[in-house]
Amino acid sequence: LITVPLGVTFALALDRWRGRVPTGASFAVLLSFVIPEIALAIGLLFLVTTLATPFTLGTTAQLIGLITFQLSYPVVIVRARLLTIGAQYEEAARDLGATALGAVRRVLLPMLTPAIMVSAILVFADVLDNFVIVRYLSADMSTETTSMRIYNTARAAPTPALNALATLILVTCLIVIVIGWLLYRRWSKGQGEDGGLGSFTSTL
Repeated sequence: LITVPLGVTFALALDRWRGRVPTGASFAVLLSFVIPEIALAIGLLFLVTTLATPFTLGTTAQLIGLITFQLSYPVVIVRARLLTIGAQYEEAARDLGATALGAVRRVLLPMLTPAIMVSAILVFADVLDNFVIVRYLSADMSTETTSMRIYNTARAAPTPALNALATLILVTCLIVIVIGWLLYRRWSKGQGEDGGLGSFTSTL
């Protein structure tokens, strides 16, 4: 709910903004995309515990950490989609009288729908089973996530409840992917494009 809209906005800004600052921001996004997750988690832990921040370890720190780690997915995917679309559609809308915001809202965003859906699916699935970042930024038992509970329980002795929880996570991810594919197929039919499973998985 936070990462995908923020990432789409960031991708649109980087696509239009030129100069050293956006170049540095783009490099930072790519760096967070390829940097090992544990290195990022340790860096965030150092930031929260050592420097003066308005929040401490716990849910807020976990939320900020996950947003920081996942932001690169929608930025990279949406920017790749923007490169394939080009600027001609938005320019045509402007020539026909649309405002800059109207051209983005009524022309560009509908064409970015597949990239936004794929970003949402990837972010949801990765956040659901994320362990490293939430473990490092956890405060106590009240901030223990599902992945942490599975890990802690599996180290002691697996239980039927643990197996059921892991199955629920797997089924939830599968349902989200199926819903995403159905939405993608419906959008593709409306655009006259191939909405088959092969096309959807290639987008993923």
